[in-house]
Amino acid sequence: MAIRDALIPEFDHEMETTRKTLERVPEDKLDFKPHDTSMPMGRLAGHIAEMVGFAPATFQGDTFDFAPPGGTPMQPTVMTSRKQILELFDKNVAAARAAISKASDEELQKTWTLLNGGKTFFSMPRITVLRSMILNHIIHHRGQLSVYLRMNRAPVPSIYGPSGDEGGM
Repeated sequence: MAIRDALIPEFDHEMETTRKTLERVPEDKLDFKPHDTSMPMGRLAGHIAEMVGFAPATFQGDTFDFAPPGGTPMQPTVMTSRKQILELFDKNVAAARAAISKASDEELQKTWTLLNGGKTFFSMPRITVLRSMILNHIIHHRGQLSVYLRMNRAPVPSIYGPSGDEGGM
């Protein structure tokens, strides 16, 4: 079995669950953050939506620089409306799925490097980038977002089983 064929069902499941979580973000609470050091909810939702977009970038060359020397640094995504964030998320999911679906085992095992200002942030095989730095990273932030939802009395979707709002125990 090709690596991509093992990855795609997991990717699809996690993106479906992530979309359900983003759908619940209350538009009137985008500035909410549970602690001074936390991201505001609108930025957290934006980060989740933009993270999926990094998957295609891992196949568009051997490196990506967040702030290329002499170039324009990447601007963080901040949710302004449910429509805006879901459109971005859906676009990025489609592009990520297409890139993963075409990836050969050889491409997935090739080293890819993330740079910041021309300095190496990390280098690792693309499959590790996809699993750790993208998929697991999204899952981590989705968990944070579910706590933000709970703290704001927004219904938390079922993620890995029923939630208290959807037939939970």
